[in-house]
Amino acid sequence: MRKLWTVVAFATIAPAFCAGPASAQKIVWNHNVFGPPRAVTAGIEAVRDVLQKASGGNFELKIAYGAALGPERQAPEAIKSGGYEGGQLCGGYYPNKFPLLTVMELPFLSPASTADNAKVYAKVIRHPLIVKEMADRWGVRYLGPVFLPPYEFMGNKRIAKVEDMKGVKMRISGLNAKALQKFGAVPTMVTAPEAYTALERGTIDSFGFPYAYTFGAYKIYEVSKYVTEGMALGGFMCFQGVSIKAYEALPASLKAKMDEADKAAGEALLKAYSDADKKWIPIFKQKLEVTTFPAAERAKLAAGAGEIWEAWVKEQTAAGRPQARELLNFVKAESAKYQK
Repeated sequence: MRKLWTVVAFATIAPAFCAGPASAQKIVWNHNVFGPPRAVTAGIEAVRDVLQKASGGNFELKIAYGAALGPERQAPEAIKSGGYEGGQLCGGYYPNKFPLLTVMELPFLSPASTADNAKVYAKVIRHPLIVKEMADRWGVRYLGPVFLPPYEFMGNKRIAKVEDMKGVKMRISGLNAKALQKFGAVPTMVTAPEAYTALERGTIDSFGFPYAYTFGAYKIYEVSKYVTEGMALGGFMCFQGVSIKAYEALPASLKAKMDEADKAAGEALLKAYSDADKKWIPIFKQKLEVTTFPAAERAKLAAGAGEIWEAWVKEQTAAGRPQARELLNFVKAESAKYQK
């Protein structure tokens, strides 16, 4: 895909930008996001608004919803090659592309509370090992948050205890899937935009998503009979990323606004999730059978988490990434601050 720019060359951007509105040339970033506008896109929309306002109209972040600029699974390659400047990136879609980042997809490691998880997320996404992985592998840097609420399951199989998972085709990311596999679940990975069709055709029995906004945004409740509450699994580790080259070409005045944009994005996400819960949960309770997943059943799932964490470290170390141990210990220590 060809890069879309309204400037002639990077070298001329910063001087022109700082010269004042009359002589400034506009900078345009194209940003690829999969799925429709929804609660999780409130973050990048807040980043866009802060930066565009700070630029006096000389910077535009064009959000392409529905992965209009290219498939979500190819986003790292597209950003690296210059196909577009930024995009929403999720480790679970391509675990071998951001291997150390998948530490945040380990089951029962992060806090169950969305607000607490956001605090741990902020520390991990800025950890030197993660920053280096993004930069060295893909020429990408962090632009804004995509921390997610805990995952629940919606679909056409009733799940109220661990035994109910036996033989159920469940959509969940690879590392969390290992906790469910012990009880007979059959993990299958499809992308979020494929959810509706997968449930409708029966290729997936139950879909794991951040609760509750995603189920509403993708209309999963229209092709489902049941939804869980209380499983509270971790899910994807996602972030909004941008090409380092594009970022470095920004004037200092905009770079200085990045912290403000990040804060605004975090606040926007929490509000959007809260608003979505108020909208969607009553609808789900009206249309579906809500199955409460008891704390004792959740504890059975969590019991083997430590083994899965250690297996992740072993796998990463064998692949030449011995820093995995350091990173796991870091996340454990940060998460421990928010244990109830």
